Amino acid sequence: MCTELPPQQSSDRLAQHPTPGRVLSRRTALLGTAGLAGSTVLTAAGAQVAQADTHRRPGRSGKLNLTYTLGEDFPAFTPGEEAVRRPGTTIENDGYYLQRWDIYEHTGTHVDAPAHFNPDGRYASELTADELMVPAVVVDIARRAASDPDTVVTVADLRNHERRHGRIEGGAAVLMYSGWGSKVADPDAYRGTDTAGVLHFPGFSADACEWLIRRRRVRALGVDTLSIDPGNSATFATHKILNGAERYGIENLANLDRLPRSGAHISVGVVPFKEGSGGPAKVLAAW
Repeated sequence: MCTELPPQQSSDRLAQHPTPGRVLSRRTALLGTAGLAGSTVLTAAGAQVAQADTHRRPGRSGKLNLTYTLGEDFPAFTPGEEAVRRPGTTIENDGYYLQRWDIYEHTGTHVDAPAHFNPDGRYASELTADELMVPAVVVDIARRAASDPDTVVTVADLRNHERRHGRIEGGAAVLMYSGWGSKVADPDAYRGTDTAGVLHFPGFSADACEWLIRRRRVRALGVDTLSIDPGNSATFATHKILNGAERYGIENLANLDRLPRSGAHISVGVVPFKEGSGGPAKVLAAW
């Protein structure tokens, strides 16, 4: 895995001031950065794709919401882990309105913090503004995914992307567009579960993840599916490489078909749960 990357600028501060009560590995100290996270507000129920603020036009600037509305009907990785929404207060009875939610941290459009698969990794609240406001590129594998749900982003795909759109910028988030959002209203189709209970949807290959970290020093990977690993993965190798290198993932992204393949920036407002392995996020793009 990716253990030979040079230390980032803030790694010394992380090593000198670790989170109280936690032991940081040398790998985490070399690769990590500690800081403040963005925040988001959970929206009302439903699983419809959020609408763009503006329509993208070639040669013009734009803004786009890459976030699904979080509701009880949004597909969970495992059936039974869907969000639960309960009444809280009402304006009529209490003078103000709020709801109660019971959710897993990895529900809807969300972030996988390094701690998700790295025992020494940082929590969601420790991700920094520099990590959460980054350039973004979109690698399009939708045509292949339409006929092969187990396909993955490969190193060849990344090189082909660079030949068409230029070198992937250091510190960027690399986002996979597979077209899987067309299935989001049907949880079974979105999970792609077969008769043996195996899931089938696209993700990043472990080789592509490692190449992006070593060769391009990216900050994050994102997907329009339930996991940065393909659904049929039994080892979660991509998660382990990404989180092991103190990078984060973004899953269940919306509207990637409308995002420029290069030249955009995204802002990832993740809920900073205490000791959170991740959390729901509002992801916005501008270009």
